[in-house]
Amino acid sequence: MNINIENYLRLNFTDMILILISTLLICLIAKKYFWHYVLEYLDNRKKLIQDELDNAKKSEQEAEEYKQKYAQQLKSAKSEANAILDKAREEANVQRDQIVEKAQLEAKMKLEKAQQDIETEVHHAKKQIQEEITEVAFMAAQKILEKEIDEETQKNYVEAFIKEDK
Repeated sequence: MNINIENYLRLNFTDMILILISTLLICLIAKKYFWHYVLEYLDNRKKLIQDELDNAKKSEQEAEEYKQKYAQQLKSAKSEANAILDKAREEANVQRDQIVEKAQLEAKMKLEKAQQDIETEVHHAKKQIQEEITEVAFMAAQKILEKEIDEETQKNYVEAFIKEDK
């Protein structure tokens, strides 16, 4: 067996034309029977990629909308919380003022009652002292005079004397 390497590396014009014609025939046959499948596949692939890009853009827009809604809700929640706190503070201040006012009113009423009680006690004490003084004066006058005047007249004299002293 004689193998010559030059036979393998040679360029023959006939072979080249035959290869070119066969390649062209294969391309024409492929174009006639298979090219629309290739184009359809490429169109479907292009459409699928475009749909995925559109979905991604839509998802990004939705995410941005949710982010804005969340920021708005957070801002709204903060303002509501501040409003609730302000209202609670205001109500606490009103209640505090009412409690202080009520306590002051009660203290004033107790003070007035105590003053009335003191005045009543002073009045009773004065009356009791006056009666005791009348009795002592009556007894002293009875001993001094040692004459018998009726008791009612003596009391009237003593009470008149005490009233003149005031």
